[in-house]
Amino acid sequence: MSDLAGQYFDAALSLLRRARDEEAAQVDRAAEVLARTVADGGRVFAFGAGHSSLPAQDVVYRAGGLVLMNLLSVPGVTGVDVMPAPLGSALERVSGLATATLDASPARRGDLLFVISLSGRNMMPVELAAHARERGLTVVGLTSLAYPAAVSSRHPSGTYLKDHCDIVLDTKIAVGDGELRIEGAPTTFGPVSTIVTVALMQAVIATAVGRLTEMGVTPPLFRSGNIDGGTEWNAQLLAEQADRVFYTF
Repeated sequence: MSDLAGQYFDAALSLLRRARDEEAAQVDRAAEVLARTVADGGRVFAFGAGHSSLPAQDVVYRAGGLVLMNLLSVPGVTGVDVMPAPLGSALERVSGLATATLDASPARRGDLLFVISLSGRNMMPVELAAHARERGLTVVGLTSLAYPAAVSSRHPSGTYLKDHCDIVLDTKIAVGDGELRIEGAPTTFGPVSTIVTVALMQAVIATAVGRLTEMGVTPPLFRSGNIDGGTEWNAQLLAEQADRVFYTF
């Protein structure tokens, strides 16, 4: 393994340990809200723009995951499949798209929304979190708290995602999202934000599963479709939870 590969793994492991140790209380808080929402019949949504959508997508419709995790997909910004790619970044700075999407969604008072944004500075995550709370949803934000001290907000209020959340999970990612630097490379490289944010999301879900079992509630968990009986298991769960699942017909 090259020295740079080793440095990358070391950087990722270091940040994962920090997230585990320093965010434990917030993970527990978020998991408690998630478990209560599931137990009380609420709906659960996750949103992220660009690469920040990857941790949101990671918890939706997957083996070992909660059936009730729904992706809140804003057209043009979910992932990097829009053409041209820079359009997605531009749309994240446009007012009104996020609120219109939330208003058109099945989300309602008492539901739970995870909003993921590395910088937490752009119009869309700030506006979405603020609007969701106005509508009575609980908002859990995943963002790097290093950014507000280093970059300006792109929201007219001057606020950041962190300012509109009930619970904030700090990803600890340095400004610029690059953990490596070498002579000859014009900027930092080796981003680990996706790895750390995915881990935080999965840690919340894992803890919530434990909470549900303690409450006497059977967690609605997908099985792998690649094991015998998995497809049938999943179809039954989707039928049972049809009123809270919005990514299937």
